[in-house]
Amino acid sequence: MNVDMAALGFFVTAPIILFVLFVAPIWVILHYRSKNKIKEGLSAQDAEQFRALVDKAESMRERIKTLEDILDAEHPSWRKYE
Repeated sequence: MNVDMAALGFFVTAPIILFVLFVAPIWVILHYRSKNKIKEGLSAQDAEQFRALVDKAESMRERIKTLEDILDAEHPSWRKYE
């Protein structure tokens, strides 16, 4: 009976010790690193990419509006089929 309890104790405590020694510190480090990145905001490159995406979205919005105006002029009932 003592052997079973010792084996059970080993199989319960070993994973906990491994978690506390290896997984938890890495988890905490990565967590706070991501918090700091969020706090810093966008990098210059990210801000430039974001601005480019916003410009493309505006351009697409204008093109879609133009296409809708053309369709309204040529086929007034096209919106019924949406």
